[in-house]
Amino acid sequence: PSPSPSPREARPGHSAVTPWDVARNVARRAAGRKEGAARTVALDRALGQTLAGALVALTDLPSFDSSAMDGWAVAGPGPWRLPDSRNHPGSHPGILAGQSGDLRLSDGEAVAIATGARVPPGATAVLRSEHGVVRPHGELYADRHLTQGQDVRPRGQECREGDELLPAGVVVTPAVVGLAAASGYDEVPVVPRPRVEVFVLGDELLREGLPHDGRIRDALGPMLGPWLAALGAEVVATRRLGDDASALRAALEASDADLVLTTGGTAAGPVDHVRPTLRLLGAEPLVDGVAVRPGHPMLLARLAPGRHLVGLPGNPLAAVAGLLTLAEPLLRTLVGRPARRPCRAPFTEDVPGHATSTRLVPVVRTPDGYARPLRFHGPAMLRGLAAADALAVVPPGGPGPAREAELLALPWEGDR
Repeated sequence: PSPSPSPREARPGHSAVTPWDVARNVARRAAGRKEGAARTVALDRALGQTLAGALVALTDLPSFDSSAMDGWAVAGPGPWRLPDSRNHPGSHPGILAGQSGDLRLSDGEAVAIATGARVPPGATAVLRSEHGVVRPHGELYADRHLTQGQDVRPRGQECREGDELLPAGVVVTPAVVGLAAASGYDEVPVVPRPRVEVFVLGDELLREGLPHDGRIRDALGPMLGPWLAALGAEVVATRRLGDDASALRAALEASDADLVLTTGGTAAGPVDHVRPTLRLLGAEPLVDGVAVRPGHPMLLARLAPGRHLVGLPGNPLAAVAGLLTLAEPLLRTLVGRPARRPCRAPFTEDVPGHATSTRLVPVVRTPDGYARPLRFHGPAMLRGLAAADALAVVPPGGPGPAREAELLALPWEGDR
């Protein structure tokens, strides 16, 4: 077995780099939620945000005994008398959903009822329309045995008033919106979205058209906004600054975003201005390089209290590694989402490890629970990632004899 990496390993000409799992923990702890920052928003504006407090039932669900089927509400054993032969379903509405009345049934009586309608007092069951026969003189017979409470949704079957339906930290999905509405909410408390700015660096990047004359298309500018939004952030701007140190400094000084993401410029080349600019601004380095492939030049710095910068490498897959390593844990803290539950899966084939660094490998999960590594996983490639549903974490030295790895789900693959 390969020796465990030291807590920090030195790179020639650079400061020591941080092990991948340590870097994620530093990012997770770097930003705390602001006390009292929760706000209340209408249900139609809550989608995709995070519950700031538990969702507690404001009423019993259902709030009254209701019919689960179209048919008849019946009292006691049959046969039953209908108040009027015209109450046969299809010829008379009987009790409809949304109606409230003072009808009360006695043993041997029945009344037509629609799905969702309030079951009248005295009723002991609902007889489905396909299971009943109305004979002359308004007598109702069942063609099979009927049990007490059959096809009645009893009050409080789903929850009782005061029950906790969902804890704080749950992402508001369409189903959560529906549950909140059913429970009587018009608005819910949510954690405000952290404000994020993206600075795209690099004179070689084109905003449109085909690559030409040594220049390439900017893949990160269009990709990062939707990715960050899926993590719960509000992307207030994506700015293209080229390789201009003064423009980068001015942009950082003018920004009031909770998080700034830069793309490119994190290495030590002649036009890599991120680290020198951070030093000039007096930023506090928290993570300066990570032992991960791809993406090792990534960094995390504190610009000011409550404001951070994540420097992503310029190569697309390396930048995604930086997103998952530093930006996602930090944003999860800011939006109040708990860390994802660990998920592991065995590989379908051997996956080599790096001697001293963690590898992040795009994979697709198979129906039988395995992780199949994908081709095209170089630092500058997105083809493998576009087909992936997770990135596998291959520890230094390889996945070990079990040939199993932790999987990092992509944000659009669910967040519960």
